[in-house]
Amino acid sequence: MFDLFQLSGPAKARRIVVAMSGGVDSSVVAGLAAQTGAETIGITLQLYDHGEAVNRAGSCCAGRDIRDARAVCDRLGIAHYVFDHESQFRNTVIDQFADDYMNGRTPIPCVRCNMGVKFTDLFRLARDLGADCLATGHYVRRVEGPEGAELHRAQDPARDQSYFLFATTQEQLDYLRFPLGGLPKAEVRALAQEMGLAVAAKPDSQDICFVPNGDYASVVRKVRPEAETDGAIVDMAGRELGRHRGLIHYTVGQRRGLEIGGLAEPLYVVRLDPEKQQVVVGPKQALAVSAARISAPNWLGKTQDVPMMAKVRSLAKPVPATLRGDWLEFDAPEYGVAPGQAAVLYDGDRVMGGGWIEETRRTMDASAA
Repeated sequence: MFDLFQLSGPAKARRIVVAMSGGVDSSVVAGLAAQTGAETIGITLQLYDHGEAVNRAGSCCAGRDIRDARAVCDRLGIAHYVFDHESQFRNTVIDQFADDYMNGRTPIPCVRCNMGVKFTDLFRLARDLGADCLATGHYVRRVEGPEGAELHRAQDPARDQSYFLFATTQEQLDYLRFPLGGLPKAEVRALAQEMGLAVAAKPDSQDICFVPNGDYASVVRKVRPEAETDGAIVDMAGRELGRHRGLIHYTVGQRRGLEIGGLAEPLYVVRLDPEKQQVVVGPKQALAVSAARISAPNWLGKTQDVPMMAKVRSLAKPVPATLRGDWLEFDAPEYGVAPGQAAVLYDGDRVMGGGWIEETRRTMDASAA
């Protein structure tokens, strides 16, 4: 299975560093690396929490997960190192997560984590250890193209994580390896069983590892106690329809939880106004946007003025769009496009890059409400 790591030369002369979260995916990557005969080193970053998340199912990079990663490395007979990056994770991921919610944005902390502590810091650590590559358990594929390494979707669309890796730079992609990108999850668990790894049946980590039970508001309150400032729920003409408990409880496209009675049609959150502390609501058609302006892009190929497929939410289907300057123009109205999310562009299965959604251009303006 040495070709999974796309390395040349004698296996025994190679050194592979594996980013290990304590889950089944990264554990299998470590096992596959060890099977090649290359010197394999497991690295775990302790990212957060010495308390409630340590023994919580579905977490990663916390206490129990670090113990699981260490046990896997012991089983495989490879070295394992733990580095404490809790302070940096809080500063660059958790604080940003809280600030985004307070500013009326819908954050994606998994991308921030990959951009920072995972790829940037692990990249440096792997280099310092003299590794030939850094391997992870992400479900994406690294394909050698005519102009160098390319990032492609995973073969199993249900496991694909390419949306969360749009910010991977070309330099990082040249060094990274993703051995699981061509495998279905069932086969990965079967490999873990064959390797005798205790994590073979361990549940997958949730999308946002530091959010207990999906309660985003509780995390934001803990980091920013002032977050629950109440305000008005208004329609698109500015008429007050009710009150809210804080912007952190709402995201663009949300329908439930508005608690506005006596209306003839369902209303949705159209946008959040942090300056006025207002939740602006409107009919479903008010969610339709024709374009989105993106910032801080990372491109892995040509994207300007070329028809692409764009994915604007992690669970959304890619839709036809064209990037013109900073604006991503959709071929047909797209719904639920939220500032703070990412717009990721694809050419077939290849990830061409993406950027952060800053604002949108609605197909229905306020005067039509």
